[in-house]
Amino acid sequence: MAANLAAMRLSARVDYALRAAAELASVADGTTGRGRPVTAEQIARAQEIPPKFLESILLQLRRGGIVHAQRGPEGGYWLARPASEISLAEVIRVIDGPLAHIRGQRPEQLGYHGAARALQDVWIALRASERQILELVTIADVASGTLPSRVNELAADPRAWS
Repeated sequence: MAANLAAMRLSARVDYALRAAAELASVADGTTGRGRPVTAEQIARAQEIPPKFLESILLQLRRGGIVHAQRGPEGGYWLARPASEISLAEVIRVIDGPLAHIRGQRPEQLGYHGAARALQDVWIALRASERQILELVTIADVASGTLPSRVNELAADPRAWS
């Protein structure tokens, strides 16, 4: 299941990673980002994420510096930094790489000609627009349910829902 954001497609891995990070933020101390370690099983259950799939996502998040992990009976995962310092864009990049690709290429690498030349500028503007929102919203915003006013304004527009 992939979320579709306008022309942007988010993979199930990204969706699950964002949900897992929000779950960790909900138990984290706002200053340090560290809360009690939460097991992958607890996260999977709370967010209805397939456990085996979540394990590989948490490994990517650990390697990408988003979460820390501890093994053992008192082990689990916690955010590596305060949730207010982790943007959605950062999580997406760790899981899926750069934000906007057209046919697997960065928009500035595409070679459009003639009447289609302006498409390159459209794709670059689309990427810039996505970045503005995804860099603005943090995991803390999601976990608290208090999104930046710009995001609320955009989401309140009925055209955004179709």
